[in-house]
Amino acid sequence: MLIVLFCYSIIMENLLEKIEELREKLLNLWRLLDIDRQLEEINQLKSEMSQPSFWNDRERAILVGKRAEELEKETKKWQELRTQIRDLEEYVAEAGKEGDLSINEESEQKYNELKDVLAKFEFFVLFSGKYDRHNAIVSVHAGTGGVDAQDWTEILERMFIRFAEKRGWQVEVLDRNAGGEAGIKSSTLKISGLWAYGYLKSESGVHRLVRISPFDAEKMRHTSFALAEVIPEIADEAEIEIRDEDLKIDTYRASGPGGQNVNKTESAIRITHKPTGIIVACQTERSQHQNKETALKIIKSKLLKLQEEARETEEQKLKGDAVKADWGKQIRSYVMQPYQLVKDHRTNFETPDIKAVLDGELEGFMEAYLRSLRKI
Repeated sequence: MLIVLFCYSIIMENLLEKIEELREKLLNLWRLLDIDRQLEEINQLKSEMSQPSFWNDRERAILVGKRAEELEKETKKWQELRTQIRDLEEYVAEAGKEGDLSINEESEQKYNELKDVLAKFEFFVLFSGKYDRHNAIVSVHAGTGGVDAQDWTEILERMFIRFAEKRGWQVEVLDRNAGGEAGIKSSTLKISGLWAYGYLKSESGVHRLVRISPFDAEKMRHTSFALAEVIPEIADEAEIEIRDEDLKIDTYRASGPGGQNVNKTESAIRITHKPTGIIVACQTERSQHQNKETALKIIKSKLLKLQEEARETEEQKLKGDAVKADWGKQIRSYVMQPYQLVKDHRTNFETPDIKAVLDGELEGFMEAYLRSLRKI
């Protein structure tokens, strides 16, 4: 009996050590993500929301309320995990003193559950960018490859939509330019959800597809390219001044699939920012004014992103959509024939399950990219 108790004591001590290590790991992540600062910001926002004049500026009030809601949701799960680890640690320590043999298996199972939860939370440490929490504006453009490239661009559009849908995010099509025979020439999506830009920024670049073309009667293998551009939605808080004389504004009738006019008024807007060459179109809002407002927000987001990237890398100065969707510039290859493989050329992360990837299973590629940014 003494031997059994001794062995049990060793087991409980080992379990207690593992729980203590888990608690320390949580505290390190807590500090890295600066959860205390987020909790302080929640208090400040709630104080502002309690002021009688809070709703005088309705637009700001909505933003403040949304920010407070997001922060509360994010910090609550960290607080709950901290409480659960602390409770388990106290429970195991007390049971060890009393020699209770019945709780070991149950406690070990609970420890493993909390360990798995923390491992999932650890992913968020990879989000280090200023705008990672923001919504994302995702644009896709057909590159080299003719009708195959346009079909490939539509497949990419669906891939990003599926990724967003699986996370419960909202997707809004801001602009869509249908292809002639099949697919699309371009599309712009607004993807709304916490950390949307943090995840999707990894997708910015040229995507290359190799397959037997469904549009080739001789069933030859074709290579197609499409460009994805991802920017954060930041216009509401961006201090970017745009002069009227720097803008060229064109109006046209919004069109549906096959070029059909979907309304009889010129409500669609195309705005060109002349100094940078940035072109943004929007046709999905109900009025010309709303489309213009949305397009200007996207231009502001693009301009601010240009400023951010110019600070980070002096050698790389972007000018609008200057990246060419062509050979040698791809970030990722999707090979359907003669074998199946999706490979990211920045991180070397790869998978043969191309069907799952095109259905929005992108987390592995995104995590590998984010880890490469943080060098971990």
